[in-house]
Amino acid sequence: MYGDIVLVKNEGCEFSDFPDAVAGSIAFIKRGTCPFGTKSKYAGMKGAIAAIVYNSEKDAVQGTLGTPSPDHVATFGLSGKEAAPVLKKLEKNQTVDAIAYIDAEVKQIITRNIIAQTRGGDQDNCVMLGAHSDSVAEGPGINDDGSGTISLLEVATQLTKFKVRNCVRFAWWAGEEEGLLGSDYYVANMRAEDNLKIRMFMDYDMMASPNFAYQIYNATNSANPNGSEELRNLYIDWYEDQGLDYTFIPFDGRSDYDGFIRNGIPGGGIATGAEGIKTKHEAKLFGGKAGEWYDSCEWAHG
Repeated sequence: MYGDIVLVKNEGCEFSDFPDAVAGSIAFIKRGTCPFGTKSKYAGMKGAIAAIVYNSEKDAVQGTLGTPSPDHVATFGLSGKEAAPVLKKLEKNQTVDAIAYIDAEVKQIITRNIIAQTRGGDQDNCVMLGAHSDSVAEGPGINDDGSGTISLLEVATQLTKFKVRNCVRFAWWAGEEEGLLGSDYYVANMRAEDNLKIRMFMDYDMMASPNFAYQIYNATNSANPNGSEELRNLYIDWYEDQGLDYTFIPFDGRSDYDGFIRNGIPGGGIATGAEGIKTKHEAKLFGGKAGEWYDSCEWAHG
């Protein structure tokens, strides 16, 4: 494929960010905020022949497009260092052309979720928590999301010391890194009466970031199913009771809670930092190094 490179406004998370000139050309999109699949889809809808997602940092960037869409186009990742001279020319309205070639394979594989539930407690009123059991090839996986899967095992172990009023259901999801496949499938295939038995879902994705921050998903009832805000406040109360600082992060559908809140089930969760840079304010709150990644392994796939 051959075409001119066209700069996309902002981070390509809205269809309106893509200029008409993208049609028949290669969209040049800044990494950040929304999934790569969203950027690629909007590029395709606007008529682009390919898309390049470039990093805001000097490092290389790779990603997944998630659930396949007929609007996706061939999508490449480019490091910030490689993107810099291209950006400089585009910002001066200079023409930059490129040849895009990709060799891809599309196939189906079988994955499995693992679900466990307490025998005790009201079986018609379940509290559910989950973490994903897969990782990406570019990262070691011990944090994303080995830390979440281990957290669930620890909760289950400690829960044996107590009696529960409501049943507790644990889920280890497959295919999260490929687009929340396991959790979306689980929720989408539940019967209506089974949906009503889940009172809330708690997500634990990346619980051991080395340059951490104590983060709470900012889930509100105004934007999510009723009960999400109460769950958020429960986390707040716990951190405050322990004398710990915390910060809020967007509840924007980028982890396995997404299928639950889209199907009317309250959700929330905590994390310690995914792709992203620790701020000076966060360094004062939690220690660590400002200006560096929460987890240096995360820049590879974002």
